[in-house]
Amino acid sequence: MSAARWRPPIDNPAGRDTAAALARYYDLDLADERADVDMYLALARSTDGPILELAAGSGRIAVPLAAAGHQVTGVDIDPQMLERARTAWAAAQPAAGGGSLDLIEGDITGLDLGRRFGLVILALNSLLLLPDRPAQLAALRTMAAHLDKGGRAVVDVWLPEPEDLVLYDGRLVLDWLRHEGATGEWVSKATSARYESATQTARVTTIFDAWRNGGQVKRTVRDDLICFVGYHELLDLWERAGFSPDTVAGDCEMTPFSAGTDRLVLFGRRVDG
Repeated sequence: MSAARWRPPIDNPAGRDTAAALARYYDLDLADERADVDMYLALARSTDGPILELAAGSGRIAVPLAAAGHQVTGVDIDPQMLERARTAWAAAQPAAGGGSLDLIEGDITGLDLGRRFGLVILALNSLLLLPDRPAQLAALRTMAAHLDKGGRAVVDVWLPEPEDLVLYDGRLVLDWLRHEGATGEWVSKATSARYESATQTARVTTIFDAWRNGGQVKRTVRDDLICFVGYHELLDLWERAGFSPDTVAGDCEMTPFSAGTDRLVLFGRRVDG
C-alpha cells in the first residue's frame, strides 16, 4: 500500500534511516505491479491538461507518466518516498519526451494547490490508509476540487472477501523473500494483522528483515491502520465528494465490476463539470 498518510518519525537520524528503508522496501514489494501503470498511461493519452497523483509515494505511477511526456504533479506526506521519486525521475528524465514532474510534500486531506488538472489519481489502496470515513471523504473532495471541468478522476481499492479477513487474526504470515539489487541483500516481508469488524479496520504490522551472507543485517517494522470501505460505501462517498461515477470496473483491464470482485476501480467526473 502506498504511504498516503502514514509517516515515520524523521526528527532523528534513526528515524530517517527507518523511513528510507521502508521507502526502498515499498518499491521492492511492488516491483511486479504493472497493470495499473499501463492503465494510467492509457488514460493519460486521452487526457487534456496536466495530471495530479495524490499519495504518489515513490513515483511508481507519476514517473512513468512524466516520462511519457505528460505534465505531472505528485503529492505525498512522506518525504523519503518523495526523495525516491525525485531520484527515479532524474534517471528517467533524459529520455522523457518533454514531460515534467513536480513533487510536493503535503497532506492530501487538506490540500489546495490552487489549480486544476485533467486527470486526478488516487491509486492502489491509498484511500484505505486514511484512518476513517471523514478523512476518506476529505481526500475524495480534494480530488474533486482539483479536477478540471470535463476531467476524470480515478480511485482504486481492494475489496477483501470474508475469507481474506480470516487471516487477519494476529498470525504472522510470510509474504515473500526477494533479492534487493541496490544493496545486495535478501529481504523478507512478513505481516500480522487484526481485523475489527465493528469499525471495518485492521491494525497491520509489517516486518522487513534484511539478510546478507547468511546473517541478518537489520529488521524494519511498519505499523498501519487500514480502513476498509465497501462497494456501496465508496459509491456514496464518491457522490458526496461531488463526482458522478461514469465507469465502475473490477480490475485495471476495465472488466465490469460484478459480485465477488475483490477490486474496485472507480472512474468519475465532477457533477458540475
